[in-house]
Amino acid sequence: MPHFALASLDITNLYTNIPVIETRGIIANTLENKKVKPQAKKELLNWYDTITKQNYLSNKDKILIQQDGLAMGAPTSGIIAEFFLQNLENSHLTHLFNKHKIMGYFRYVDDILIIYDSRHTNINNIQNDFNTIHLNIKFTTETEANNKTNYLDITIHKTPTNWVTSVYRKPTSTDTIIPYSSNHPTQDICSHTIPPQQTKHIQPAKRGIQ
Repeated sequence: MPHFALASLDITNLYTNIPVIETRGIIANTLENKKVKPQAKKELLNWYDTITKQNYLSNKDKILIQQDGLAMGAPTSGIIAEFFLQNLENSHLTHLFNKHKIMGYFRYVDDILIIYDSRHTNINNIQNDFNTIHLNIKFTTETEANNKTNYLDITIHKTPTNWVTSVYRKPTSTDTIIPYSSNHPTQDICSHTIPPQQTKHIQPAKRGIQ
C-alpha cells in the first residue's frame, strides 16, 4: 500500500456555479428515462423553473435577481446540484479513473476524497484533468501530510498495511451541540441517528483497492 496516495478535492462555490439550463435538460432526460408520466414531468419541470427563476436578493437597498446558479441555503439546491454532479460523474469519471489509476473516489456534496496510485500520476495532473470536466466546475486540492489526510470529520492515517481512522476536529471547533432535551425538531438534534444520515450521501466509486 505505500504507493497509494490520498488527496481531498473541494468544488469551488458549488451552488452558484450549477448551470441552471443545462441541469434542467439533465432532469428532463432523467424523468424521460424513468418513464415518468407526462403530466408529472410537466409539473416537476414547472417547479424547477419557478425555484430557479425567482432567486431574489438585496444589496445596498436594491432588489436583484440571480441570473444563473442556485440559491445558497435553499433546501432544493442540494437536490438539484446532485442531478448535475451525478450526471457529470457518470459521463467523465470512468475515463479519469483509468487514466490516473484512481482506486477510490468518495464524495459528500462538494467534498471529495480520492485514493490513487502515485507511481502512475500525481495530484497536480489529476486536478488539471478534473478542472477540464466542465467550464463552471473548478476543484481545489489538499494532499496528505505525514501519511495523513483530513476528510469531513475524520482523519485517515495510511500505514504500510492498512488505513486507520480517527475523529477530526477543526482548530476552530467548539464542540457545541443542541442538547437532546432542547425544544428543537428531532432531526436537528445531535443523536445516534445522524451518522447513518450523513454516510448515505457519500458516493463511492465502483472499484476497490487491490
